[in-house]
Amino acid sequence: MNRPESAQSATTLTAARPAADLRARVGGLESELIAFRRDLHRHPELGRQEFRTTGLLRDRLLAAGLTPRVLPGGTGLIADIVPDGTPRGAEFLAFRADIDALPIDDAKTEVPYRSTVPGRAHACGHDVHTSVLLGTALVLAEAARADELRRPVRLVFQPAEEVMPGGALDVIGAGGMEGVGRIFAVHCDPKVEAGRIALRTGAITSACDRLVLHLDGPGGHTARPHLTTDLVTAIARMAADLPGALARRMDPRWGVSLVWGRISSGSAPNVIPQHAELEGTVRCLELAGWREAPELLHELIAKLAETYRAKWTLDYHRGVPPVVNEAVSVALLEAAMTARFGQGGRQVVEETEQSLGGEDFSWYLEHAPGALARLGVRPPGDPTVRDLHQGRFDVDERAIGIGVELFTALALEPDEL
Repeated sequence: MNRPESAQSATTLTAARPAADLRARVGGLESELIAFRRDLHRHPELGRQEFRTTGLLRDRLLAAGLTPRVLPGGTGLIADIVPDGTPRGAEFLAFRADIDALPIDDAKTEVPYRSTVPGRAHACGHDVHTSVLLGTALVLAEAARADELRRPVRLVFQPAEEVMPGGALDVIGAGGMEGVGRIFAVHCDPKVEAGRIALRTGAITSACDRLVLHLDGPGGHTARPHLTTDLVTAIARMAADLPGALARRMDPRWGVSLVWGRISSGSAPNVIPQHAELEGTVRCLELAGWREAPELLHELIAKLAETYRAKWTLDYHRGVPPVVNEAVSVALLEAAMTARFGQGGRQVVEETEQSLGGEDFSWYLEHAPGALARLGVRPPGDPTVRDLHQGRFDVDERAIGIGVELFTALALEPDEL
């Protein structure tokens, strides 16, 4: 499972021994959770606009006897479950779900839960993540009342994961990571069959920053480029040369990738323009590279701009660092999943590849160890992969119960995590 031997030996869960009737409890909630997921899917809300979603979650958690705290911005919330007799200073085991949707159209015309909001869709599975965490809250609230929960648990329903630098910073700013000893999350993966999870130790997603490069010059006639600043050539050379120059100045093992998505300059074939822009993203799998990239890019741009006598400014927008899964946390996830679903040697955990996509769960890992698991959502035997961030994305809803059992098994394990 791509982790050091020491991590395997350090984690000998009695393999997540939850209460004997855990599966029955989760099964009893399945219809409610699927209905909840479909309701969210019909009513998607963008980052920091998730007022309806937050209200539904708050009301259901209150009905379960919990005391959720809505974040200062009015969207997203945190709920703690602290068993009676918990010693002062005991660390929370935290679970996080993101609740926002994407600004794209839902292209599924054949399902009753298609989005009712034009240009909005839960096309990344956040409605599934939210339903998994809600189910976890309901099961653990009942377990606490039955004196079966032995550790404090924090449930984080986070807004604005799709908005860089991410709503995780809203949670952290509101004290959401204070007292947290370990944190877990799942993310839907349409390449993995429902009933399985995929894991990886180390970087599982990439850092992602956005940059806009502005070049300026006096402009002039294309007949006399030597008398002005040829910004079209300058911006073209920047687009062509900067990715390779950056890669050659950084450790190739860091997986640094600078890719442009927009280039803009000029309005007439015989006029050298006065302004040009280049916009793209920097992605990196290692924290060291993520931290070095901005300063190095400024240095490289300055040298190229001098060659073409162009004035320049760089708007460098920090996005998110890479999600770096901690080895022991990965081992805990594997042990819990295998204990719940791996009877008879059934393969329920697989290794996943690194992704250059960004995920703001990384901010939590600046404060506590943890891991992000990929939750299988593809119907078993179905070769179709409905990829993330596409209008036809959908899931096998049985994955919701799998996620609830995984989280609750971790929380109900009697030994210290």
